[in-house]
Amino acid sequence: SNSVTPVAAGPPSVTSSTGKTWMDRNLGATRVATSSTDASAYGDLYQWGRGTDGHQLRSSGTTATLSSTNAPGNANFIKINGDWRSPANNDLWQGVNGVNNPCPTGYRLPTETELDNERKSWTSNKSAGAFASPLKLPVAGQRDGNASLNGAGSGGYYWSGTVSGTSSRYLFFVSSYAAMNDFTRALGLAVRCIKN
Repeated sequence: SNSVTPVAAGPPSVTSSTGKTWMDRNLGATRVATSSTDASAYGDLYQWGRGTDGHQLRSSGTTATLSSTNAPGNANFIKINGDWRSPANNDLWQGVNGVNNPCPTGYRLPTETELDNERKSWTSNKSAGAFASPLKLPVAGQRDGNASLNGAGSGGYYWSGTVSGTSSRYLFFVSSYAAMNDFTRALGLAVRCIKN
């Protein structure tokens, strides 16, 4: 017989204009964005380097206690204008074998360059271009160092796995502009995984 062993299906994916394979939605989102401001497509907001431990939920509890380990052992968003991990660990989200890689098997955080290449492929360098792209990136907002939600419905903030000094690199876009920048690692941002 010529039966073939079925391969386990990975997460729903999409091929971007740069030819890369990405998840078709943000981590924690229930669907692909139907508009830039589709709240069901916003997904979760991760502190840089943390795993999927509950802290990423927009309604999670908070604590001001820093973690001395890679896994804080609680579902609280750690409030600080800096790094939730003391001392810092630059290797938590590095590649598919990153200690706390939150992405499905075979997927990982994109590098700064991978995210920036997507931005450069958009029809316009702003939130409309982000949604018009094959990735349909929505304005999912962010959670600041006080754990307050900001920008949902107006700004998109997406982590890369790339570190920059004591911060990490992220992609942001609003109605008028898009760029790469640095954020301190305690901020909660959206995550869009790329296939390795």
